[in-house]
Amino acid sequence: MSKVKRIGIVNQKGGVGKTTTAVNLSAYLAKAGQKVLLVDLDPQVNATSGVGQAVPERNIYTVLVGNDDVRDALVKVAEGLDLLPSSPDLVGASAELIEKPTRLAEVLRSLEPAYDLILLDAPPSLGPITINVLAAAEGLVVPVQAEYYALEGIAGLMETIEQVRTSINPALRLLGVLITMYDPRTLLSQQVESNIRANLGEKVFWTVIPRNVRLAEAPSYGQDISQYAPTSSGAHAYRRLAEEVMRRVKEA
Repeated sequence: MSKVKRIGIVNQKGGVGKTTTAVNLSAYLAKAGQKVLLVDLDPQVNATSGVGQAVPERNIYTVLVGNDDVRDALVKVAEGLDLLPSSPDLVGASAELIEKPTRLAEVLRSLEPAYDLILLDAPPSLGPITINVLAAAEGLVVPVQAEYYALEGIAGLMETIEQVRTSINPALRLLGVLITMYDPRTLLSQQVESNIRANLGEKVFWTVIPRNVRLAEAPSYGQDISQYAPTSSGAHAYRRLAEEVMRRVKEA
């Protein structure tokens, strides 16, 4: 693998498949032989529950505020996949993190030798937690829903990425924009994909994540899509995405 080890999955807009991507991409990267850590940085704890875990006493919040060592908060999810779980208390860390944009990077540094890839599931905002994710990440995956306003949200995010790159984290780069909730039967999805690719070119992953009921159901069972519905279109898409991410990481 290359220097890209920490991958932030970010979009300030909610409902674009960000956590779905974090959970399922992590699962398929682990199945491909990578040693993966999934870090849930969303106070909604959806990535934590999505891999079948409850909120433990030690979690990313207690680590960030300095109460616990990060190694004590790790949870083994599957072969090759560990979780650093979130907590609703993380909402309270925002004020503290405003003054510490590199706190997450400091916490993760000691874990780096143990993992090939560290995936950071950011909350749907551009607040202090997401700034910490941007300051810690070396590569970014940006999920965008196949809808008319998709590009508008990306423009603001790109400005923030550039600000973080020039002020805090010069190593930050965009691995790719991921089109999610795509319905090939609709003219809208086709037009949105065409528009995004016309504007962003090679920055867009070739893999497109379909609108798939199995993907929506899996989190309620605490399973990723490779466990819940391994032959579904959503499972095939995330397996292809994992292959594409690994290829882009090597080329970065």
